[in-house]
Amino acid sequence: MKKQQFVSDLVGGADVSEIFLVKYIALAEGRDGRTYLNITFGDSTGDIEAKKWQGAEDTISKISRGDYVIVAGKINSYQNRLQLIIKDINTVSAEEVDRNDFIIKSQNSLDEMFDRLLSIVHRIDNVYLRDLVSSVLADLDIVDKFKLWPAGRSVHHNYEGGLLEHTLSCVTIAESLAPHYNVDKNYCVAGLVLHDICKIYELGPLPMADYTDEGKLIGHLPKALEIVDHFSLKIKNFPHWAKIHLKHILLSHHGEVQFGSPKSPQTAEAYLVHLIDLMDSRMGAIEAIKKGDRSGGKWSGYVKHFDGIVFKEMLPHYSSYLDLNSSDSKKVKTSTKDNGVGLTHSMADKLAGFKIEE
Repeated sequence: MKKQQFVSDLVGGADVSEIFLVKYIALAEGRDGRTYLNITFGDSTGDIEAKKWQGAEDTISKISRGDYVIVAGKINSYQNRLQLIIKDINTVSAEEVDRNDFIIKSQNSLDEMFDRLLSIVHRIDNVYLRDLVSSVLADLDIVDKFKLWPAGRSVHHNYEGGLLEHTLSCVTIAESLAPHYNVDKNYCVAGLVLHDICKIYELGPLPMADYTDEGKLIGHLPKALEIVDHFSLKIKNFPHWAKIHLKHILLSHHGEVQFGSPKSPQTAEAYLVHLIDLMDSRMGAIEAIKKGDRSGGKWSGYVKHFDGIVFKEMLPHYSSYLDLNSSDSKKVKTSTKDNGVGLTHSMADKLAGFKIEE
């Protein structure tokens, strides 16, 4: 079945008759006590919230998270967010759909990103760390998944190639920041190449990327120690303390016990790895919100993991000075809502006469 309507194409008032992937489904109770369905549908262009007001219990008995469904309904706007109001919904066999229509992919070439990562690894001048990381990235069973896996299920880099993209971004940052802070670049780069690589065991394949049994029971941080032990044993006379410090970086890269780290960072290298990982994951999450948020206007809807909203537009850029006598400037002078705090006549007059003293 050929998919015609994608999430990114949907607009308020549009009729919908299309196949989607069920990414979330749950019963909810309205103010009148009647139950309804909350559903999140997805495809390769993003997600959209949906409601089914009638027959909720019957529908949820037939449809589960991860199912492909054909949906008939209409797009509604509620609190400045688009919603799909479902009239009819039925399951579709996975064999009838093109899986690629439901997988979000990195916009960058997987092979090019991997080659760039290898070039950085080859610049590691600690021979033991370089040999260790190089041998991991030469293992085809690991690399085949590493190129395709997401870095997470929902918050950041949650698309095909996301794990590789996040890793490359982190090691690129480390090459610049490690010398700036006078810490050992080799340990930072090696740690960041390996810090999330075991998500290939923690998460299943897209489009759902559910946690595996190994992910639930072990997790990618402890699993990374197995990788270090396995590959370091193949390198003659691998130094014990090099292994200990690398393992510490991997165990502590989430920063705090409450965020999943068995240890908190206790070396400068471990702390820098944690901060780089945190920064890149947060910036990746913000970029995803800016691209995928379906709210109208310049602000996103409420984002749970940021406990707030995100400004989606580019910030204003001025390549030349404003002419305060132009018609555009006069509009600014009379505006009281221009930038969220307002610019009164008196404020504009003061700015017009402001000079920078030499």
